[in-house]
Amino acid sequence: MSSQHHSINKVSVSGLLITLGIIYGDIGTSPLYVMTAIIGQGPIVADIVKGGISAVFWTLTLQTTVKYVILTLKADNNGEGGIFSLYTLVRKNKYKWLLVPAIIGGSALLADGIITPPISVSSAVEGLRFFDEKLNTVPIVVVILFALFFIQQFGTGFIGKFFGPLMTLWFLMLGVLGVYQLSANWSVMEALNPYYTYELLKIHPSGIFILGAVFLCTTGAEALYSDLGHCGKNNIRISWIFVKTMLVLNYFGQGVWLIAHEGHKLSEFRSNNPFYAMMPESFIPYGIVIATMAAVIASQALISGSFTLINEAMRLNLWPKVGVKYPTVLKGQLYIPSLNWLLLLGCIGVVLHFRESGNMESAYGLAIILCMLMTTTLLNFYMHMQRYNRFLIYFIIAVYLIIEFSFLWANLSKFTHGGWITLVIASLLVSVMTIWHLAKKIRDRYVDMVKFSDHKQMLIDLRNDTTLPKYATHLVYMTGANNPEEIEAKIIYSILQKRPKKADVYWFVHVDVVNEPYRMDYKVTHIIANDIIRIDFKLGFRVAPRINLMFRKVVEDMVKNKEVDITSRYESLNKNNVIGDFKFVVLEKFLSYDNDLPTFEKVILNIYFFIKQFSLSEAKAFGLDSSSVKIEKFPLVISQIKELDLKRNI
Repeated sequence: MSSQHHSINKVSVSGLLITLGIIYGDIGTSPLYVMTAIIGQGPIVADIVKGGISAVFWTLTLQTTVKYVILTLKADNNGEGGIFSLYTLVRKNKYKWLLVPAIIGGSALLADGIITPPISVSSAVEGLRFFDEKLNTVPIVVVILFALFFIQQFGTGFIGKFFGPLMTLWFLMLGVLGVYQLSANWSVMEALNPYYTYELLKIHPSGIFILGAVFLCTTGAEALYSDLGHCGKNNIRISWIFVKTMLVLNYFGQGVWLIAHEGHKLSEFRSNNPFYAMMPESFIPYGIVIATMAAVIASQALISGSFTLINEAMRLNLWPKVGVKYPTVLKGQLYIPSLNWLLLLGCIGVVLHFRESGNMESAYGLAIILCMLMTTTLLNFYMHMQRYNRFLIYFIIAVYLIIEFSFLWANLSKFTHGGWITLVIASLLVSVMTIWHLAKKIRDRYVDMVKFSDHKQMLIDLRNDTTLPKYATHLVYMTGANNPEEIEAKIIYSILQKRPKKADVYWFVHVDVVNEPYRMDYKVTHIIANDIIRIDFKLGFRVAPRINLMFRKVVEDMVKNKEVDITSRYESLNKNNVIGDFKFVVLEKFLSYDNDLPTFEKVILNIYFFIKQFSLSEAKAFGLDSSSVKIEKFPLVISQIKELDLKRNI
């Protein structure tokens, strides 16, 4: 484990501040809308209030604390979290279908990412209606969202340092406001007894559907796991003690205010949100400002988690290659411009469609509970791999399946109220990932490998052929062959037949993406000393494949070790010790018309190559310098047409 990665996981004041700034936004701002959603449009009923806050407490305890903070954070892949990291830990299992819950879970989390920022920001900004009941908050929310997504390019290190102190202030405010109300009626703390949750579900006919509103208090738990690599599990676990304490105090404080106004409707009050209504009137302007800043930060956890998910999906060949930037020197800090702006467009669309946070509440949570169920599925196999006590595993999984299927049932009622939007988006994401995976499997059937030993002499003869002009001093090919003794037939075709490419030294570079997130090492194989050389890179799924820079570093090390001579072989340049030129050749495939494929496979490949047009080229995906790269198009022929009824006329 690198020292940089160790520093992320080390507990420190700055680490805790960054954690508060980028991890807990979604969970931390849930008091803005959870109790409003639980009470709804009807009169305030004390039993529902007590049952609601009891359910919130036990949801935070069982779902967030036990499942995620204690159990799931243990399933880290060398410090990295998220459902795809969990999948990489269990995919060695004999059950290949485990990819299915990984794809569904990752897609559901990304889909819910378009509603988390709008609901958090809208809930806070709507507090301004305390001063003007007819205020149109939509333009304000859109501007705030644009500013939030704009600053993503500076990295979560910058964001965490800026947001950390503000979120600390926010959580302290939550706790103080809660205690302020509780001082008038501490008896509401009896709702800590889970019996009140049981009574809510048993007695009230709407109890199970109230769980759909209760679930909003824990929707950020999955993003918390996805952001593990940004802060480290120790910083998350310690800071959660503080965060949960403040949240519980505030929820119970809102409960006191609601019970004190039993029989009334929230719409009767100047502020129809108990979060603002319980504040001293003189403090409300300050509360709105702090809540708005916290709501802006609330979006950060899911945005950061979305970057992590897509980056890992690309490494697992589940997503088209897109540009990834690393805005800080800290590992785990990344920024994906295309995803950032797509999320922004989605968030603005949600704001314009729903307009009010109350409308968003009725659609929020349906997709994320699917993600949590998928995480539970993978966690089951992880615990078996780690040889947990079998009966303990069965107990844990049974408990969480009961809890999460109950939440799923409660959230199904949200489908017609807008929940279908996130499910449609999740379905589209599932489709893209599935197509990318299936297309790779179909393409792998075509990969035609040949033995290197059968072609070594041909390459040497080509190298020594004086009748041909030299193509490059050093010719470098990217190869997908895992075995150093093999090479793709298309590469041999490119060198010997497409246009004979004479070179002094032939290099073959292979990149193997491994499960360890930050692994960076290489191996050199001299197929023919100083003439044909193969380099195998083993890179973690969180390492940017900057092959141009890495290859240069390898060559420099080899020169120091006197393993290779890279000076130009032209006499005039050689005597002056001029370094020879390096030319990279990248083969890009296109679907050949000479295919006789089943309809299903033809559709999959056509969609794959259509989407591929909008992704990074192979050269950019490998981080190669465009001035030294030659792109060669290569027809992908998977299943040749067997018979061609063509006759010659005499």
